[in-house]
Amino acid sequence: MSVDLTGFAAEYARHRAAEGRGHAGDELMALPYLRTGPLVRQWGVRVRSFEALMRDVVQPLTARQGRPLVVLDLGAGNGWLSWRLVREGHSAIALDIREDDVDGLGAAHALAARSAGRMRLCPGSFDAIPLASASVDLAVFNAALHYALDLSTVLAEAARVVRPGGRLAIVDSPFYAREADGLAMVAEKKAGAAQRFGDGASVLLAPPFIEFLTQERLALASALAWRRNRVLYPLWYEARPLVARLQGRRPPSRFDVWVSVRP
Repeated sequence: MSVDLTGFAAEYARHRAAEGRGHAGDELMALPYLRTGPLVRQWGVRVRSFEALMRDVVQPLTARQGRPLVVLDLGAGNGWLSWRLVREGHSAIALDIREDDVDGLGAAHALAARSAGRMRLCPGSFDAIPLASASVDLAVFNAALHYALDLSTVLAEAARVVRPGGRLAIVDSPFYAREADGLAMVAEKKAGAAQRFGDGASVLLAPPFIEFLTQERLALASALAWRRNRVLYPLWYEARPLVARLQGRRPPSRFDVWVSVRP
């Protein structure tokens, strides 16, 4: 599916700036371990998924390969995950359609400059990845797969660039146990869009992103076999389903790490 995302990318950058998501200097290099500011709690949740990715995917695959990995960071944003991987001795390719200086690839230049050539910035879309087939060991959808326009195409592209025996991983994308709960979330988002996004609501909601995932959606989109690695989040976060049930609301999404082996 071909969709012009230029307007979306520009408006999204403006919205992210308004939310205070522009990190720089020591703060950027420290991510996801943010210590101060209004986003500390949110990044504290991402710390758990990052540590699960490293423990359950990156470290075992590194041991299996017997060498540092080449990792494709899909939806890399400001490059914080790529930078973390470089610090662990790996090479990373940070891919994103956004090149702005808020938290797009423009913000990642400072990290790439410190990487001794092991962090490459790659503007592009993950439905047409500008890399050779079988060129990376691991492809990570970094809070990004729910922005896919066509799930089958995106997963096929990621699988194409991963070497046989390598891994694909999904991190920080919302999963629901039931399709109906995900559709309810989308309806709520659209209903509250004007209040949340202001004048940019129509632009941000225009692209037909898939918005959320379920295990069934993954199964229908490709022949890849996926395994869920459950992430243990802070108690307040793990209590969300109980709170939602007591308040008569739909169940919230989960953000676990999903992993597939490239055949």
